[in-house]
Amino acid sequence: MDKERIFSVAVDGPAGAGKSTVARGAAKRLGIVYVDTGAMYRAMGLKALRLGVPADSEERVLPILDDTEITLRFIAGEQHIFLDGEDVTGLIRTQEVSNAASKISAIPAVRRKMVAIQQKLAEGVSLTMDGRDICSYVLPGAEYKFFVTASPDARTARRYKELSEKGTLGGMTFNDLLVEMHERDARDSGRDCMPLKKAPDAVLIDTTYMSIEESIDALLHYIDRASEA
Repeated sequence: MDKERIFSVAVDGPAGAGKSTVARGAAKRLGIVYVDTGAMYRAMGLKALRLGVPADSEERVLPILDDTEITLRFIAGEQHIFLDGEDVTGLIRTQEVSNAASKISAIPAVRRKMVAIQQKLAEGVSLTMDGRDICSYVLPGAEYKFFVTASPDARTARRYKELSEKGTLGGMTFNDLLVEMHERDARDSGRDCMPLKKAPDAVLIDTTYMSIEESIDALLHYIDRASEA
């Protein structure tokens, strides 16, 4: 691959499929920037929670949207998300924030604001960007597109392990998380504005029985093969 060439790697997929881990790992190996777009919606969800605003109420969310500043900065090579000037990177990974993010991301005005920020980030720099609408809406012209998925049970198990290790399960059981996973999938794929779906030209990577390294290898193998074509 030509190291001087600017290119984009777009990665979509449902919650818990490992898309962020794969996109981050691929970016590290390729020596390019990694952008986690989900962090932006989580930050917006956190603000709604702090203000007591229902994340699924467009009427209540719209008045606070214009007064909200969400920015990404890269500190020591790691992405940090800032909400109204505050670094909230360490505050947005709870299940409560995750659920709020899923709901608030269905509001068209919120998605339009975030997409504009994401597209600006992709100007003039090589990057991997993951989310739920990257291939079809945010970076439709990306040179490499992937849809990373896994079975609901596998995704729930990964989420359960992650929250358990962080001590943020909050008493939730595996079955509780599985129900929430199905609900979130329904919201993400069923919304009218920029729904989660596999782009026709995206390469499918099923990580159900793959390790992290195997998943990253699969993505990079396709990029190498496509680059040599």
